[in-house]
Amino acid sequence: MTTLPIKLTPGASADRIDGWDTDPDGRPVLKVRVRARPIEGEANTALIKLLAKTLGVPKSAVSLARGGQSRTKMIAVEGLSEPELKARLTDL
Repeated sequence: MTTLPIKLTPGASADRIDGWDTDPDGRPVLKVRVRARPIEGEANTALIKLLAKTLGVPKSAVSLARGGQSRTKMIAVEGLSEPELKARLTDL
């Protein structure tokens, strides 16, 4: 299992991955925007769906590990090593 730090922006005009940024502590985070609103987990569901499609893995392989009600989240991805995950995100 590989973890992926995310900074999520809900309510965007389109679902998209904006690339890598750093958080205030200097750690890398992947910036992601989804159209869904942060109501009843809709934005989290949209995030998981977008990441699964982008990474080429089933939705069941992507789960929310931490940050359910925060914009900063930690996503767990099953079946990909860290180098494989970063390579698939670099090819965007």
